[in-house]
Amino acid sequence: MDRVNWGILSTADIGRTKVVPAIQAETRSVVTAVASRNFESAEEYAAELGIENAYGSYGQLLADPDIDAVYIPLPNHMHAEWTIAAARAGKHVLCEKPIALSSSEAESMVNTCEEAGVIMREAFMYRFHPTWQAARRLIVEGGIGEVIAIDSWFSYFNDDADNIRNILDYGGGALMDIGCYSIHLSRMLFDSEPTGIKASVRRDPASGVDIYTAGVLEFGDRVSTFACSTRAEDDQRVDIYGTTGRVSIEIPFNIPPDHPTRIAVTVGGEPPVAPGTQTIEFEAVDQYTLQAEAFVAAVLDGAELPDSGSDALGNMKTIERVFAAAGPSGWS
Repeated sequence: MDRVNWGILSTADIGRTKVVPAIQAETRSVVTAVASRNFESAEEYAAELGIENAYGSYGQLLADPDIDAVYIPLPNHMHAEWTIAAARAGKHVLCEKPIALSSSEAESMVNTCEEAGVIMREAFMYRFHPTWQAARRLIVEGGIGEVIAIDSWFSYFNDDADNIRNILDYGGGALMDIGCYSIHLSRMLFDSEPTGIKASVRRDPASGVDIYTAGVLEFGDRVSTFACSTRAEDDQRVDIYGTTGRVSIEIPFNIPPDHPTRIAVTVGGEPPVAPGTQTIEFEAVDQYTLQAEAFVAAVLDGAELPDSGSDALGNMKTIERVFAAAGPSGWS
């Protein structure tokens, strides 16, 4: 096999505008089919993106013997069902985050994929971008001393009651949708699971979804603080603090594919008035294509992916611990 034939389960907008074109740009990938519960929607999507086959059900696509892997951008509450179905059909799975609605669902997904001998990964695309590769390399090499703290913020404004991100039963809310990034990067940079968690949650009184969540993740004597909101201006940032300096990620998550990006590395100088800050710029690149390249290399070449299926399970367990730490009143 010298290429991966992809099927897309759902005509969701993130696939249409970001992920599918990026997979199509990957040199050893061919997107051969798309499925929707509405055949006309699948046909329209296929025509728009130049995809050969359209199916009127997800099961029909999974029955196609020519498809090697599927990308799943379905609503969160459908991730487990269709990841498990894909694995049983012998398809590798790239599933959007968050991986599931619960750690028990995630565990079933991981176990089924392992039993089927297929690769399953949660689509945290940001970690493949050169900005993050450089930041992690700098940290590993001791460029800012020992990392002792991380602080992150991620927000956007969405008060549409009909949007799936505002429907509790569909896995909506700030923590599941965007706070999961802060949890993921914290576990990634500290390369461990939190030893303690404190949190506060504010919920929408009508829908019940969390619209503001803040947390403190303890990793022994190190700490990661984060906040996320779906009722604030669009913004995102990550600051990583070491004993001798810090790294600031300018656009940590929704990194544009058509603009250069920067990280700021501060070591020495005379902070806070005149810190010794160096700005490192990176050429524009599509992080979704980089994600596809890594996934395809794992399928075709047996290359290691940075995250395992069990990592997705670990992230889901931490999300649950954050909600539990906040308690029923929303405050820990």
